[in-house]
Amino acid sequence: MLTDIEIAQQAELVPIAKIADGLGIQEDEIEFYGRYKAKLNEKLYQRMQNRTDGKLILVTAINPTPAGEGKTTTTVGLGQAMKRIGKNAIIALREPSLGPVFGVKGGAAGGGYAQVLPMEDINLHFTGDMYAITSANNLLCAMLDNHMQQGNELGIDPRQILIRRCLDMNDRALRNIVIGLGGRINGVPREDGFIITVASEVMAILCMASDMADLKRRLGDILVAYTYGGEPVYARDLQADGAMAALMRDAIQPNLVQTLEGTPAVMHGGPFANIAHGCNSVRATRLALKLADYCITEAGFGSDLGAEKFLDIKCRCAGLAPSCIVVVATVRALKYNGGVAKQDLAAENVAALEKGIVNLRAHVENMRKYGVPVVVAINRFHTDTQAELAVIDKCCEDLGVPYALSEVFAKGGEGGEDLARTVVETIDRNESHYHPLYPLDLTVEEKIEAIAKNIYGADGVTYTAAAKKALAGIRKLGGDKLPVCIAKTQYSLSDNAALLGRPSGFTVTIRDLRLSNGAGFVVAYAGDIMTMPGLPKSPAAQRIDVDEAGKISGLF
Repeated sequence: MLTDIEIAQQAELVPIAKIADGLGIQEDEIEFYGRYKAKLNEKLYQRMQNRTDGKLILVTAINPTPAGEGKTTTTVGLGQAMKRIGKNAIIALREPSLGPVFGVKGGAAGGGYAQVLPMEDINLHFTGDMYAITSANNLLCAMLDNHMQQGNELGIDPRQILIRRCLDMNDRALRNIVIGLGGRINGVPREDGFIITVASEVMAILCMASDMADLKRRLGDILVAYTYGGEPVYARDLQADGAMAALMRDAIQPNLVQTLEGTPAVMHGGPFANIAHGCNSVRATRLALKLADYCITEAGFGSDLGAEKFLDIKCRCAGLAPSCIVVVATVRALKYNGGVAKQDLAAENVAALEKGIVNLRAHVENMRKYGVPVVVAINRFHTDTQAELAVIDKCCEDLGVPYALSEVFAKGGEGGEDLARTVVETIDRNESHYHPLYPLDLTVEEKIEAIAKNIYGADGVTYTAAAKKALAGIRKLGGDKLPVCIAKTQYSLSDNAALLGRPSGFTVTIRDLRLSNGAGFVVAYAGDIMTMPGLPKSPAAQRIDVDEAGKISGLF
C-alpha cells in the first residue's frame, strides 16, 4: 500500500497556468511560484467583485479521535467528485502549520487519493505566508521592547504586555521565557514567551482582512499592552502597522494549487480551531465563490469548534451564507466515542456504535440550529460491517438527514460521487436560511453562555477571578459587542477532553479572556489550552528525510 507522499509523488501535475486558465484567470492576475503553485493578486480580486457567488459548502466533523475522521480528505475528495459529476467546483482550504507536520501526523493536505498538490511544498514552506505572519508579529514585539529601551515615552508597563512572540513550530521550551538579560544594553528584562504562529492575532487578522487597507487598519488595532496608568497601547501607537503590512504584502494574496485530479484549490491562512478561529481567509473564500459554481471549504476540528466559529464569526463578519453543511464521521470514531479502545476498533461492535453515535447526533442537531441544510458523510473503512452501517442508516433516518458513504481516500473522486450527488440534491431541494447563533448586542457572558448551552450542551458557565477581571477590561475598551472565539479542547463537546460521546451535567469554566481587537473578536479560554504545543515522544520529524536527489520521504 502506497503512503500519501508516494501517491502524491507519482501524480502528474497540470501546470498551474492551465488550472488558472480553466478558471478564467488572466495572465496579469496571477503570480507564479514555480510551475505548480501561484498567488492570485488584487487585480483578479477586483475584477471578480461583480460576479454572482456560487454555492458555499462547509465541511465539518464530529469530535476528532485517534481513529481519524478524514475531514480534509473528504473536502478534497468531494471537490474531485463534483468535477466527475459535471459540476464546476473549487476547494478553499487552510494552509498547514509546521507544528503538526513535524509533530503529530506529518502531512496535512488530505490523504490517499484525495490530496492537494504539490504535497511536499504545501506542507513545508509553500509560498512563505507563515514566515511573513511570523515576521510581522515578531517585528511588533521587537518594536515594543525597543520602545521601552529607548526611553518608554508611552509609559508601557512591562508587567502588562499582552502580545507574545511566535514561531511556526511546536516548542514547549519557549512557552515561558525571560528576555532582556545581560545588562542595560540588552533591553528591559521582563517575562515573555512564544505562541505558535497559527494562534497569533496576526494570523487571525490575515484571515479576516478584506483587502490591504483593512489589513493595515486591523494590524494597527492590535492591543499590545497597558501603560503604568492603565491606558491601552495599540500597535499603531508604536507606529508598527505600516511595516507589518509591508511584510505581509504578498501574504494577503490567496494561493492557487490543485488536487490529484486537477480540481482547483485555493489555500490561504491556517489558524487552529481549538486555540483560534479555525477558518481559511475571507479573501480566499470570497474569491473562490466567484470562480466556480460550488465552493467547498472546511473548518478545523469538530463542528463545536471550527464550524461554530465559521458560522458565528467568519460568515457574520464577511457576509457569507453557506448553502449546505457536511458533517463527516466514521464508524471507527463513533465506536471510540462508545468506549472502544483504539486497538479494538477494527472489530465489529454494534453496541458501542449505538452508544457513541450520540456524538454524531449532537453535531447534526447543532448545525441545524443555524438554519442550513445538513448532509452526513460517512468516511468508510474496509472494516465497517453491514450491521454497523445499518446503525448509521437508522440514526440518519431518525434525524431526517441525508447521508452518503465516502471512499475518497481509496478511490479519489470516484469514491465520493454519491456524496457529491447527495450534496447537490440537498442544495437544490432545500433553501438555506443561515443565521448566527447569537446577536452581537448580547454581553460577552451571554454569548459564551449561548455557545456553551446550545453547542456544547453545558448547564452553564463559570469564570475564574482572572476571567472576571479580563471581562471588565474588555467592556471598558468596547469589546463587548464583538463575537466570541472560545478556545477549548477539540476532543470533547465539553471543556474536558475525557468526556466523550454527548456529555451532560457539566459546566464550562472560562479561565481567562483576551481581546483580539484587530481580528475583531474576543477569545475566551476554556480549560488549560496551550497556545504553544509541544512535540510528542516520537515526533513525525523523526521519520521525515530527503535523499541526495532531493526526494522527500516520511511526510505521512
